Amino acid sequence: MKIAVSAEGAGLEARTSTIFGRCPCMVFVDTDTWACESVPNAAQGASGGAGVQAAQGVVERGAQAVITGNVGPNAFEVLRAAGVRVYPFDGGTVRDAVEAFRGGSLRDAPEGTVADHSGVRTLAPVASAQTEREAEIQSLRAEAREVRKQLADIMDRIDRLTQGG
Repeated sequence: MKIAVSAEGAGLEARTSTIFGRCPCMVFVDTDTWACESVPNAAQGASGGAGVQAAQGVVERGAQAVITGNVGPNAFEVLRAAGVRVYPFDGGTVRDAVEAFRGGSLRDAPEGTVADHSGVRTLAPVASAQTEREAEIQSLRAEAREVRKQLADIMDRIDRLTQGG
């Protein structure tokens, strides 16, 4: 079965993305052979309708299922109309997501998992300097956690490659 996983980068070791329409990359995986193809998401920078465009791309490439963090209602309807099932997945690598799918631990979503236009970036109202500072600190801490996870994944991969070869 061919599935699409929204991802932050290419390949099975890439982190999964929490968003569908504006994810950086779609990784298409054959669940029987583990063959994968990573495709940059052309809809990522769309001014509108990114989810629908990404869904159309998934359908055109013949995926039968999507694994993603979140998907909006419009993209969900495009996928559903084409018979593509959507499986929410929170965190981990593309490989982790596919293993969870193959193991039967993922449940398909009955509807979109976020409100319409959730992936659209809008300007926030002007906040106090203290609130902005706190938000920036929180954002940087979250980014640092993600970078640490990515670095740990890279180091694990290096260890596996050096021990195996």
